[in-house]
This record gives sequence, structure tokens and C-alpha cells, in this order.
Amino acid sequence: MENQILQLTIAVLISSLIAINSYRKKSLDVSGAIAGFFVMTVHLSVNYRFGAMLLAFFFTSSKLTKMGEDRKRSIDADFKAGGQRNWIQVFSNSGIATILAIAFWKLKSSQDICLDSEESYIITSIVGGIIGHYSCSNGDTWSSELGVLSDEQPRLITTFKVVRRGTNGGITKAGLQAAAAAGFVIGLAYVLPGIFTKSCTNDAFLKQLLVLPLSALAGLTGSLIDSLLGATLQFSGFCSVRNKVVSKPGPTVKRISGLSILDNNGVNVASILLTSMLTSFACLYIF
Repeated sequence: MENQILQLTIAVLISSLIAINSYRKKSLDVSGAIAGFFVMTVHLSVNYRFGAMLLAFFFTSSKLTKMGEDRKRSIDADFKAGGQRNWIQVFSNSGIATILAIAFWKLKSSQDICLDSEESYIITSIVGGIIGHYSCSNGDTWSSELGVLSDEQPRLITTFKVVRRGTNGGITKAGLQAAAAAGFVIGLAYVLPGIFTKSCTNDAFLKQLLVLPLSALAGLTGSLIDSLLGATLQFSGFCSVRNKVVSKPGPTVKRISGLSILDNNGVNVASILLTSMLTSFACLYIF
């Protein structure tokens, strides 16, 4: 009980500092900072490795979002300085993992585990889902933020035709490589803290390292799913007045691709859900 109180206290302190600092640096607005505080507190108080994955996603993505801002401003019609995120964006990128973390806590309290489906089928699937979640979120963000800065011309994932930068569903080799690298980083964020928080048998420990290629694949898969949904269910058009790709139809907008069914947050949630499920099943098979 004392350990749980200590872990909760540490979680609240770290989450408060990060939320306040992120608001000051315009990575989050007020609503985003409050939502971020809640999400980070849940992750860190349940399992330090969950918190490590969330923080790896948040810090790396925030850093990349601020790269090449001048170029992104000229392309992105919805550009915000610093990539400032609100509560909707926070929950769309971390809500499913937060629910899974709470489910983990209800079943295992704050105990750490070695991935082993024979020991616990449900827990292994939950942890796999969280790994898949942040691999997808990080993969999509890295792919988008670095892909748009690439000199390579993007191609629409459904037709492979060259499209304007900023088109939903546009992919580049650099973007796909970034997605895999982003997933690998999430795998590292899960595996490395486990060296200090959980003792596994030698065979089990070595098997945990399979999280690294699995998370890299999840990052790539999540990015591809996101691009496919963006190309088909999210509208992209070129505005002749603003001279930019926009996400809503209008009298001065010529359609490029997609239907006005999902917005960017909806695409994120759908791709995260699908990737989490796939990674969860993969963990049950592998571990």
C-alpha cells in the first residue's frame, strides 16, 4: 500500500511539472494540459513502463512537431505554432491506452509483469494493446512531421499518384522509415525500464526483446492504416485562395481525395484502435 501511495505521489508530481512546462512552451493549451496531467498520472501511477511509453511519444513527437515550422506553416492550413494540442487531441492519442492501463490496474494493481500469455492471457493482451497504441501514435506523428519535410514527393497510398504535400493519405519512403523508427523507440521505452522494475528468467528476459521489432512493425503498420483511412474517409482538397491543402470542402476548394466522414482525430482513434488490436493478438502469439 505504501509503495502504491509513493508511486501515485511521484506520478502526480512528474505529471504536474510536465503539464505546466508543456503549457508554457505551447505544446498544450489549457485543456490539453489538464487532460495531459490526468493521462500521465494514470499511466505513471499504474506502471512506470506505461508512463515511459507515453512520455517517449509525447516528448519526441512534440520535438519533431516544432521542426521546420516555417515550411509546415506554408503547407498546413491548420498549422499551430509549437503544435499546440487541446484535450480532444490528447485523448484521441492516449484515451484507449488510458482505458487499458486502468483495466491493467484493476487486474494486477501496480505490479509489473513479464509478457507471458501462459501466465496471464488477459494481461499480456492488455500490455500488447498499449505497446501497439503508442507505436501507432508515435509512428503516425513521426511519419507526418518528418515526411512533410522530405524533398521526396508524396504519393497517395490508394493510387500511388503524386499528390501535394499535406494531402491526407500521402506517403513517402522517408515517412514510412520514420514510422518504423518511432515504433522502435516505443519498444525501447517499454523494454529498458523493465530491466530495473521486473526480474524475469533468462529465457523470458531474452524473449521480451522481441518487443523491439514488434513495436517497429506496429509503428509502420499504424502509419499505413492511418494513411489508408486518411485517403479514403478524410477529405483533402486544394484551396485556390489560400493556396494550401485543406480538410474541408468549399466553393474555392478542388477535391483531391477522400470523403468527409472522419476528421484527423477520428482517423487517429480508428488507426490506433486497429493497431492496438493487431499488436495485442501478436503479443499473445509471440509471448
